[in-house]
Amino acid sequence: MFDSVTKQANTALLELLEVAKLKVGDIFVVGCSSSEIVGGKIGKQSSFEAARAIFSGISPELRERGIYLASQCCDHLNRALVIESEAAERYNLEVVNAIPQATAGGTFATVCYGSFFDPVLAESATANAGFDIGGTLIGMHLAHVAVPVRVSITKIGEANLVCARTRPKFVGGERAVYNEGLM
Repeated sequence: MFDSVTKQANTALLELLEVAKLKVGDIFVVGCSSSEIVGGKIGKQSSFEAARAIFSGISPELRERGIYLASQCCDHLNRALVIESEAAERYNLEVVNAIPQATAGGTFATVCYGSFFDPVLAESATANAGFDIGGTLIGMHLAHVAVPVRVSITKIGEANLVCARTRPKFVGGERAVYNEGLM
């Protein structure tokens, strides 16, 4: 099962990256319920195997492209983000003090914290795209304006997948002309 989870995550990521047009240094946020992936209720059936499978499917690709992965913790850690300290410093993010655990932060956040080079928890960030795996509500960490993106993968394991990218706000009005490259 977990090989297919890795493949599903990787396929969805590649399709989203093609649409999102992220640049080196951008942030990609992931909210991930490993419980939902294995068919359980969010927060009730955590699976390190599922979390590792997601991480394996997306982290190498993001790292290769120079995109920062930010893992949203669960509500027990106020949805703080596990992120590389380099990204926190680059974007002047407010660092908070906690180390995610399966029961306080979630298994995906715990896997990320244990796998990053120099992890920290940031209170919030402004991501350029992301995955919501299993109804974790990542919207608070996406830049305005979030745009849903449909990819061929609608579920990872048993969890619903929602993908988003962002675009700059439109300003002006009826006489404004917009840069199609930013949409």
